[in-house]
Amino acid sequence: MPSTFELCPGRMIGGDHPCFIIAEIGQNHQGDIEIAKKMIKMAKDCGADCAKFQKSELEYKFSKRALERPYDSKNSWGKTYGEHKRHLEFNHDQYRELQKYAAEVGIFFTASGMDEMAVEFLHELDVPFLKVGSGDTNNFPYLEKTAKKGRPMVVSSGMQSMETMRQVYKTVKQHNENFAILQCTSAYPLEPENVNLRVITEYQKEFPDIPIGYSGHESGTYVSVAAVALGAKVIERHVTLDKTWKGSDHAASLVPSELAELVRAIRLVEKAMGSNVKQMLPCEKPCHDKLGKSVVAQVKIPKGTVLTLDMLSVKVAEPMGVAAEDIFQLVGKTVTEDVEEDESVTPEVVDSYGKKIKC
Repeated sequence: MPSTFELCPGRMIGGDHPCFIIAEIGQNHQGDIEIAKKMIKMAKDCGADCAKFQKSELEYKFSKRALERPYDSKNSWGKTYGEHKRHLEFNHDQYRELQKYAAEVGIFFTASGMDEMAVEFLHELDVPFLKVGSGDTNNFPYLEKTAKKGRPMVVSSGMQSMETMRQVYKTVKQHNENFAILQCTSAYPLEPENVNLRVITEYQKEFPDIPIGYSGHESGTYVSVAAVALGAKVIERHVTLDKTWKGSDHAASLVPSELAELVRAIRLVEKAMGSNVKQMLPCEKPCHDKLGKSVVAQVKIPKGTVLTLDMLSVKVAEPMGVAAEDIFQLVGKTVTEDVEEDESVTPEVVDSYGKKIKC
């Protein structure tokens, strides 16, 4: 059984605990803190457990030349990539404001630390857990420093190999027991044939002592619900207020109605997973009483007859006789009363049927 741990105060994940649903706002807020607040409220109203952002300290994440390169795109918020990213990046005070608002709304708040300095800030901000985006999953110095913070971690695995993920597991595990790994494919939007949900079950085999989850970039909700049926304990999906807004993530994001439906579907599937014990349930008794089949006499069977299989048949009968699955147990036993043709063969008229042998 995978380990369970407290991902957020009072909220356990893993084992039989409910799937933890992350609404990834990322930078879909358009650089507008009021939109960001609306999205936090939307995530709460739709039933998500956590509203998540992406925090970068741009000079630590990008080289100078990367920030200075021209950025001529329909999604651009500036002439250079640096101008574009600065438009979308909230400062520390704004993050504190968003964190306070999330607390007022009643939803957990965190962010992906997109570089080591961003992780330092998020640690200082006292977020409940640290998210590692796929771009930093093979950044082992970053992973080690993040793990040493002692906060729970959620690690995405887009663009990585299984061998790299084994190394990721070992690196984090040395310093931090409380982490989950998410299957992820880094394409926006993601085509179904590239989702590879079977990786979830491979991760469960490879890393049986940690919760496994899924971070999806596909359209719609079906695939994410299927991930939960496969045992995903964390689901992360990008969200937006409008898929037509500027930005490459919006097309792969869920609008409020889709997020709400995803949450409902996940909670329904969790209930439906139920027990692994196969037995007749109380809810089945009315159907069984009405239509359940039992053993009847194929022919008239006089008292004292030793039963053979050709004397017996299975029908919906009144009253209900010996259970249909026990028909072979009747062969060789003696009837203690006459049984008319087409009458139920009840336990009371069969010698030794159902009686326990005393030792």
